Amino acid sequence: MHPGAVSEQAAAPFITIEEWRGSSGAKLSRTAVLTASASSLAFTRFGTRWGQLWSVVLGAFIPEGFPSSVTPDYVPFQMWDTLQGLSTYIRSMLSTQALLSAIGVGETSATVIGATFQWFLRDFTGMLGGILFTFYQGSNLDSNAKMWRLVADFMNDLGMLMDLLSPLFPSALIPIVCLGSLSRSFTGVASGATRAALTQHFALAKNAADISAKEGSQETLATMSGMAIGMILANLTRDHNLTIWFSFLSLTIFHLYANYKAVKCLSLTTLNCERSSILLQHFLKNHEVMTPKDVSKEEHIIPFWASWRKLTNTKLLYEHIKLGAKASSLKHSDLLELSKSAKSQYKNDKYLLLEKKGEIQILIHKHANSSDLLKAFCHSLVLLNLINENKSLEWMDDQYSIFLTKLESKGWSTERLLSPSIVWRAHWVYTPDEKLD
Repeated sequence: MHPGAVSEQAAAPFITIEEWRGSSGAKLSRTAVLTASASSLAFTRFGTRWGQLWSVVLGAFIPEGFPSSVTPDYVPFQMWDTLQGLSTYIRSMLSTQALLSAIGVGETSATVIGATFQWFLRDFTGMLGGILFTFYQGSNLDSNAKMWRLVADFMNDLGMLMDLLSPLFPSALIPIVCLGSLSRSFTGVASGATRAALTQHFALAKNAADISAKEGSQETLATMSGMAIGMILANLTRDHNLTIWFSFLSLTIFHLYANYKAVKCLSLTTLNCERSSILLQHFLKNHEVMTPKDVSKEEHIIPFWASWRKLTNTKLLYEHIKLGAKASSLKHSDLLELSKSAKSQYKNDKYLLLEKKGEIQILIHKHANSSDLLKAFCHSLVLLNLINENKSLEWMDDQYSIFLTKLESKGWSTERLLSPSIVWRAHWVYTPDEKLD
């Protein structure tokens, strides 16, 4: 071959391009290879069109970059959450059928205005209940998202039960349907608020919007499937009250179990009062920090468990702490004790601790930030464990920063303490020449 021809062939344009599909480097798949030269184009395809079509369909239901874009507990939670949602929509067909029968649908004696008025009262009660529930508990839902998630689904079950009972007590129809609507209004508020908190938890790649959208697609698919199965079941069990009740109660038991399993598999990394207490007590004993997964196994998530403990006069350690005490409720002797500690022990802190008979009240300074709240709560836990104020102060000086560092190394979020809303704050002075702001 002529030397000029060799150099001309080497200079000819030539390129190979690989085509990859996927939104995350961890989940990319090669779909094609293109090789182009001056005289030819070679095209090699990998995978099947059905495989590509399945990837597109799947993309409507799972977050981009899955599984590296979400936390490890996302899949088990969504699995159980979808199953409980499916059982809810199946039961909703049975309860709606009973409710429509109760208000007179299909009966010649029923009037349109009567049914409309009953439906109006039902919806009005639910709206009013939602507002009142938000007023009393809205700011506290973040602090215990797991428990409120279970409460929300339990109240939804109660609402459906009321609808199913409505045909059996026609004389008490309006109170029954209003009570059912009231229960579901609590569900709407609590479920929506806790869902937002859980979405933020799952968003490992700061993709909360994508996760929320895909969760909506999953719920829509579960709704459509549940409604179809529910319509078939409602038709099969029509006029068979015993079968209806058996189906409803069986699905309700499964619904409660699936909800419990869904919430139990969550390993939240935020610090609330109970998780902080579990972590700190373990650290005081073992000088090690537990992982979120280990802490989740020790959390109390059953609704109304706290109320039962109050009836039996049993308290967990963190329940001996009042975060955000009201200054005007303190006695003269309490104020004198606080004046001493403000001058010495808590001179540089934006909180004051008052311990009496195993109970601790925390006065929060009006300029305290989220870090101060977490520090005040941890200090109270240390004081309850060590039963000595001087030792607790030494521990806070020597070990608190180490504790926070180890928490962060295990994946815990230490920016704030998720606690019930703090209504009362204070500002204090302890020398004559200082003035209140």
